[in-house]
Amino acid sequence: MHLLDTNIVSALYAGNERVIRRLQNLDDPQVGITIITKVELLRGRIDYLLKATDGESLLRAQTLLARTEQLLDELEIIPFEQTAIAQFERLKAQKSLRKFGRSDLLIASIALANRATLVTRNLKDFQQIANLKLVNWLDR
Repeated sequence: MHLLDTNIVSALYAGNERVIRRLQNLDDPQVGITIITKVELLRGRIDYLLKATDGESLLRAQTLLARTEQLLDELEIIPFEQTAIAQFERLKAQKSLRKFGRSDLLIASIALANRATLVTRNLKDFQQIANLKLVNWLDR
């Protein structure tokens, strides 16, 4: 299983050729995102909609939200389960990860619980987590 981090889904949404090509050539039939990534994407679009200051901005924000929802409908959403909760508690207890962002810890927990490879551009931070399989499809 490959789980796409928020930055990879954003690149996919933007039509990044490298990400699209990697996705098309992937031998893994199971590709998805975590529930946390879904929340991050929707929250960003909803915030943009709520902060729109004129009619044109509102329409653009509404269109972006609808397109994001369509993209999310095409992806498998991996939820939290007991094994991910246990992973999260374990990671949260590690002193070396105290400054780690909560969303990233939640994403890593779901990836670990599902023995998934996390596809992210954010290797620097995620490399701090032992046994987390990582790959970057954006940079060479």
